[in-house]
Amino acid sequence: MDKIVLITGATSGFGKATAKLFAKKGNHLIITGRRADRLEKLTNKLIDKYNVRVLPLCFDVRDQKATLEAINTLPEKWKEIDVLINNAGLASGLSKIQDGDFDDWNKMIDTNIKGLLHVSKAVMPLMISRKKGHIINIGSTAGKEVYLNGNVYCATKHAVDAISKSMRIDLLEHGIKVTQICPGAAETEFSEVRFHGDKVKAKEVYKGYQPMSATDVAEVIFYTTTLPEHLCINDVVLTSLAQANSFYFNKKS
Repeated sequence: MDKIVLITGATSGFGKATAKLFAKKGNHLIITGRRADRLEKLTNKLIDKYNVRVLPLCFDVRDQKATLEAINTLPEKWKEIDVLINNAGLASGLSKIQDGDFDDWNKMIDTNIKGLLHVSKAVMPLMISRKKGHIINIGSTAGKEVYLNGNVYCATKHAVDAISKSMRIDLLEHGIKVTQICPGAAETEFSEVRFHGDKVKAKEVYKGYQPMSATDVAEVIFYTTTLPEHLCINDVVLTSLAQANSFYFNKKS
């Protein structure tokens, strides 16, 4: 395909799997993440295995100044971004709203909403100047319905849903595609992060059924970029066969 694809949160989960798939298909990548060691390791692996160009950018999407500086100072050959995948996101904590932790709330709001906006604000002008581009926002089934103890996380993903719809309207005249992909349960580091490193508790989330993998989600992300120029997949809700929505699972004892 030979496109330039920018993926945020590329050092784990959906981002890492997506980076590998796009590189495998011959695309050149700008990958971002907070963990420099993981970013360097992934960069070297993608270059060695797939013989593509990879530009790693180490910054936290929550940091507006660092985000804008990293993207605004891209070398000219990297500014022709064809696809932006706003993947960086997380859940932190799982409790009733009255028992919620301000640090957890701020982390989710700053990453899932403001981080997405920081990156998009920097990249959109580059796409507008070329009258082409594709923005893919990673939402969640939690952005379609609210579940017990999900409160603020669900709110942030509902915001991603609204932002995606707004982007599609505002960028319509510029010929830029906007796709939202909303995965359900997928076994990545997601639950481990949500439970602040408790691996045992995280493992329980996926007990009794087969969840999606990061690779499953990456395949769908990639597919949305393969359509003819005049077609755009606006919104995808994606779950494993064992999950109907945020509430109902077919779990085996």
